[in-house]
Parts: sequence; structure tokens; C-alpha cells
Amino acid sequence: MKTYRFVFRLITLLLVLLLTSLRGGVAGSLRRWDPLIRTPVEEEEEENVTKWAVLVAGSKGYGNYRHQADVCHAYQILKKGGLKDENIVVFMYDDIATNDLNPRPGVIINHPNGSDVYAGVPKDYTGSNVTAENLYAVLLGNKNAVKGGSRKVVDSKPNDRIFLYYSDHGGPGVLGMPNMPFIYANEFIEVLKKKHASGTYNEMVLYIEACESGSVFEGLMPKDLNVYVTTASNAEESSWGTYCPGMEPSPPPEYITCLGDLYSVAWMEDSETHNLKKETIEQQYKAVKDRTSNYNSYNAGSHVMEYGSTDFKDERLSLYQGFDPAAENFPPNKIHFDKHMEVVNQRDADLLFMWHSYKRSDDGSDKKAEILWEIMETMRHRMHLDASVNTIGVFLFGPTKSSSVLSSVRNSGLPLVDDWRCLKAMVHVFETYCGSLTQYGMKHMRAFANICNKGISEAEMEKACVAACSSHNLGEWSLSKGRYSA
Repeated sequence: MKTYRFVFRLITLLLVLLLTSLRGGVAGSLRRWDPLIRTPVEEEEEENVTKWAVLVAGSKGYGNYRHQADVCHAYQILKKGGLKDENIVVFMYDDIATNDLNPRPGVIINHPNGSDVYAGVPKDYTGSNVTAENLYAVLLGNKNAVKGGSRKVVDSKPNDRIFLYYSDHGGPGVLGMPNMPFIYANEFIEVLKKKHASGTYNEMVLYIEACESGSVFEGLMPKDLNVYVTTASNAEESSWGTYCPGMEPSPPPEYITCLGDLYSVAWMEDSETHNLKKETIEQQYKAVKDRTSNYNSYNAGSHVMEYGSTDFKDERLSLYQGFDPAAENFPPNKIHFDKHMEVVNQRDADLLFMWHSYKRSDDGSDKKAEILWEIMETMRHRMHLDASVNTIGVFLFGPTKSSSVLSSVRNSGLPLVDDWRCLKAMVHVFETYCGSLTQYGMKHMRAFANICNKGISEAEMEKACVAACSSHNLGEWSLSKGRYSA
């Protein structure tokens, strides 16, 4: 009997000691990792941490339907993930849902079989308020610098996390906006540096959909800002529109425009089909990279790139995109979209839209004639831009060297241009004499950068532009009223 009492007392003492030790540091480890107590998936959200998001559609016009559809879709994912409207800032021109060409008034879809993604989207910065200047002010949390809109800004604190997603046209060193000027790479990187210096966030993730979007960060993006970036393309190639009329899968028959972009639908459809408390940033990067390459068919796909701080890629996506409880039983990253996607070059998507609009118009109608005129004018201006840049190159560098100088690509790790003020000056001079670059002409930014890199002065550039464009009637493409890209 004494033996049993001794054993009982010994067990009691051991239990007391164990409970006492569980109050210390060891207990934290046990609570985090013991599957009988709590798994990592069941961990509570970070305390005193706010998730912020900035969503930017940089275009306007029904032919660019897909960019606002992308951004509205992204909002719905974040909203289901638990992010609050007060912490999501949306930039979009907002001319799609109620557009006369929209076959479903008040509705925007981002997939051929998709539901409405427009409902509930905050209208923070719309119309003339969608500007680079307002975007910079929002990121920096500077309400005093915001012009118009809701005046909502990223008023983040040191422990907060920020997710930024952008979708539109781009060019070497620039991202488009519906109101000029463009977002220039050096200015955007400076904003990120200022945000970091302010100490008002912990980590930031950027997803950028645009042609040549890698050039915005190549040779410029520091690795010590706690900012991780992925881009839809490298510094030299187009990104791609998808879910377009005549493609497989095709939009509903009443649609005459593309519904989405390849990189964008890749990350969003990945997020919607996985448990984001299990899937990591790196896992999504690899899945999106594979799908955006169109499964290694890069002639109809692009190279997804990564820049900046890559040391927190093992973090869960839920820390930035939130977590939808409906995805609790989804796998971390085991569902693969392995079907080849039909796509169109971003810069040709507007022509595809106009062509389908022309085909559906009644023969002999004024509308059909008007659309045909628009197509011809668009093509004429494209040819004028291409020919003008080539002529300027010949004037500056001679017929044998012009092409190689204008198209030269700098080595990896070097920025597009050394003097960004020179680049903006060259663009301004060109548009003064040769007309608006438009979203198509953004591709010539590399040529202007190389003109700067060769030390050409603004006066020499002006002479070349006069020689190339003085006899051309710019018509609607004239910038006599402003709207310069730089």
C-alpha cells in the first residue's frame, strides 16, 4: 500500500513539474507544432497586424475590359479572405460595367464561366483620379498629397503587410495609367524606398501584369526593402491577354473583348483553388510561372520573373491575400491547370476587339463604316510611330547602325537607362512632333532609352523628330492639348 502511495505521489509531482514547465518557452513550441494540440494551419492570425492591399487597373476603354476585370476579381479574392474594405484601395477608371458595349450591364466577369466580380468593389480612385501621382501618395500614406477620390491611403504600421497588384499595358521602364503621365520605373522604386524608410510595414508583395514589366525592376529594385516582386514578363517581352472571342475557352458569345490576362488569371485561379494557409508565396510563383509560360511555349506565353527580397518566399499566402474558410479542405498546391491557353499579345488585343466589333455590325451601316475608319486610323498611327522611330534612328546613328542601337538590350542587372530625366525629355520631344505614343507605342521606350545611353542631346533629338514627323498630319494623335506620357 505504501508503494502505491509513493508511486501516486511521484506521478503527481511529475505532472506538477510538467505543467509548470509548460508555462515557459518550451510550451510555445509544443503548442505550435504538436498535431494533437494545434497544427500550423489552425494557428490564429497574427496579432496587431493589418493586411493592406492596393489594386490598380491602369487602362480605360471597353477594349481593355480585361484589366478592370482582373482587378475586380482580385478584390473578391481578398474580400473573401477577410481583408476589410477600409484596408483595400482600388484604382480603376470604372468605364466598363456601365459601358454601352457591355452585354451584361452592371456586371464584369473574368472567366468565360465566371460570376460577377464587380459587385461591392470600392470606388476609391476612378476616372480622372486614376493617376501615378495618386498611387504614389496612397502607397506612402500621404492623404495631403492625394487629389480627389476617396482619400483612402495605406495608413500602415510597422508590423503590417501590404499586397499590391497592378494590371495594364506597359513598356520598357514604364507602366501605363489611364491619365498621363506613365508610371516611370525610377519614380516607383523611389516610392518603395521612401515607404521602407518610413518604417510603416513589415513585408510587401507586388504582382505586376504588363508587357516588359521586368524592366521596371531590372537593375533598380533593391533586395533589402522587404519587398518581393513578381512580374508577368521579363524586360524584353509582351504579356498576354486571354479568354478572348474565338479562343478556347471562349467568352460567352455576346462578348467581343478579352476577359482576362494570362499571368493574372493564373495567380487568381491558383489562389481560388488552394488553401492559402498551406500554400506559400514560392509555390504560387512556381505554379504561375509554369502556367504563364503556357507550359514552355514562350511564343504564346512569357517568363514570369522575381525581384527584390526573396528570403520570405516560404511564408503562407494567407498573410497577404487572407484566407477563405471555404478553402479549408483545399490542397496547398496540388491542383494543376495543365491546359494550353489561347492568347493574344497585349498590344493587339484592342485590334481584336475592334475586328470583332466590325464583324458584328450590320453591313452598310454607319456604325460599320465608323469602326472600319477607327481600325484604319489605329493601324496608320501604329505604322507612323514605327516609321518615325526608325527614321529618327537613321538620322542620329546612320542607316547601318540605327537598328542595332535602338533595339539594344543591356546586360542583366543593369537598368534600362542611366539618366531617367533624359528619357522623359526624349519622350516629351517625340510626342510634341510625332504625336501620342499610345499604349502600342510604349514598346519604343527602349529606343528612347538607348538614344539617351548614347549621349544624344535634347536638341539633336528635336532636329531628328522634326525631320521625321513635320510633314505628317497628326490629327487626333496631336498633343497640342497636353496628355504627355512623360
